[in-house]
Amino acid sequence: MLNCRETTQLISKSLDRQLTWRERFAVNLHLVICKYCKRFSQQIMVMRTALNRIAQLVESDHNIQLPAATKARIANSIESIAD
Repeated sequence: MLNCRETTQLISKSLDRQLTWRERFAVNLHLVICKYCKRFSQQIMVMRTALNRIAQLVESDHNIQLPAATKARIANSIESIAD
């Protein structure tokens, strides 16, 4: 069974890559018994969603006085952090 430190590290890694089925199983098992790690996981997902929304707003906002290529580069950078 994973401890909290290992669980939060895997949750963070899941933003960069897909976890193996064993890692996902271990994380989910830990989340069933640990309300703090479950809360951490939920907060990470909220931040990821918010970053994706910001990226979409930057791309679609015509009031931002930046060249389209620059807006797209900023949005892609934010998306890569969020994904």
